Amino acid sequence: MKYIFVAGGVMSGIGKGIAVASIGKILKSKGFEVTTIKIDPYINVDAGTMNPVEHGEVFVSDDGTESDQDIGNYERFLETNLSNLDYMTTGRVYQSVINRERNLEYQGRCVEVVPDIPNEIISRIKKAGKFHKADFVLIEIGGTVGEYQNMLFLEAARMMKLKDPKDVLFIMVGFLPVPRIIEEMKTKPTQTAVRTLNAAGIQPDIILARSPFELDEPRKKKLSVFCNIAKEDVISAPDVNSIYEVPVNFEKENLGNRILKKFRMKAKKNDMGEWEKLVKTIRTVKNPIKIGIVGKYFETGEFTLTDSYISVIEAIKHSCWFSKRKPEISWLSAEKYEKFPAKLRELKEYNGIIVPGGFGSRGVEGKIKAIEFCRKNKIPFFGLCLGMQLAVIEFSRNICRLKDANSTEFSPKSEYPVIDAMPDQKAFLKEKKYGGTMRLGAYNCLLKKGTESFKAYKKENISERHRHRYELNNDFKDILAKKGMVFAGVNPERDLVEIIELKNHPFFVGVQFHPEFKSRPLNPHPLFKAFIKASGNRIVKK
Repeated sequence: MKYIFVAGGVMSGIGKGIAVASIGKILKSKGFEVTTIKIDPYINVDAGTMNPVEHGEVFVSDDGTESDQDIGNYERFLETNLSNLDYMTTGRVYQSVINRERNLEYQGRCVEVVPDIPNEIISRIKKAGKFHKADFVLIEIGGTVGEYQNMLFLEAARMMKLKDPKDVLFIMVGFLPVPRIIEEMKTKPTQTAVRTLNAAGIQPDIILARSPFELDEPRKKKLSVFCNIAKEDVISAPDVNSIYEVPVNFEKENLGNRILKKFRMKAKKNDMGEWEKLVKTIRTVKNPIKIGIVGKYFETGEFTLTDSYISVIEAIKHSCWFSKRKPEISWLSAEKYEKFPAKLRELKEYNGIIVPGGFGSRGVEGKIKAIEFCRKNKIPFFGLCLGMQLAVIEFSRNICRLKDANSTEFSPKSEYPVIDAMPDQKAFLKEKKYGGTMRLGAYNCLLKKGTESFKAYKKENISERHRHRYELNNDFKDILAKKGMVFAGVNPERDLVEIIELKNHPFFVGVQFHPEFKSRPLNPHPLFKAFIKASGNRIVKK
């Protein structure tokens, strides 16, 4: 196996994850088996207990791993399913070493930070590669090279390079700002980052130069001289309108072949045709479709944090491009609808509305009002996880006349707890066991023939990913059904409702799972395709 480490320069958030996903896509298109690993330097065991506003979306894999959103990008670009083996945190590594020490697996010797922590990191990297039978293992080290918490991961990378120099490659994603006042691209931040990486005993083999614009020859030459690499190994990585353009741009710079040459390997094939067609569609599609997302995790001061819903956003885009429509996505504040109900009228300006997942009571009543407005005004509606639960609450209150209907998450003493925690979840909550205890990962769902969902999937048995504690309370199924709610999908093992629908509506579907996690740019999710198709049929009056 060959190992490629990707580290960041002086600034986080400039695209290391997309760079790793893009390199993986390129190598896969050349006929190689590729897997990816994300390393996060925080002490948390996983991303499951972190606020999305602080860290972005929590991505869930089939096996129930709650991970960083970059794992989602890897899956989308590589069209693969990753697992617990492909995600690593400082907390997870230390926890493993401590458990092994407690079990006398170190045979009674003194266990030390170095080399035992780096050795555990190396062991995990090799285990993941072996499991996936990979030719290439791409490892993203989160954060930046100068951070104290990254030292042990860089040390592990250095140790691997020392032992097998022909099998390890280092790529650094450096930032080249263009200050507005000066209007000149500056290389010093990247030079400084390379020197910091050198101080950790690592020399980058390739630099991906992130900047608002393409690199010119003078800048490439300067980085080559001062960072001690060939000019051909300075790869221009300018801003793009769509992340899916990045692999195509890298190939223009011959990145794939540069990597193979360093490993003394040759491409088995070159197959980027479908991806290039996708990029052409993204660049040329013009017919707009307006989708509103009613949420609460995107407001942080004066800024909008779209990373909280990144998989939802990408799933919308995938299906829009499939339908040859240009996605126009707007963020709609649920709390605004609580304070100013009259503003609900703006929902008529959209082709379709999505209410995504979330936790806690903030903004819930605003989301319920938005769902009611979509139901009454025949606006295509798609509820994801919490969005489905709130659709059940709205229907219970306004159609079934259960005025106090609610979820026990928000109102523990509700007279009509139409959404409630399962007994096993109640036990976890009572014992305050929050980390990794939700209903997580892939579960089976049996679809009811004749429903919108069955028409979308075109099959009866499906599997989808979950992340929640609360479910539709089966005690209320009869009254909901009598009033017209359709239970389109049910988990056969535990008789849990997975999908609800309403008839006589252009599209009104709520799902207890997270379909966005399984959408791919070349293979959009069936329910998102159905939602976008229905939304595209709605004529919006200007």
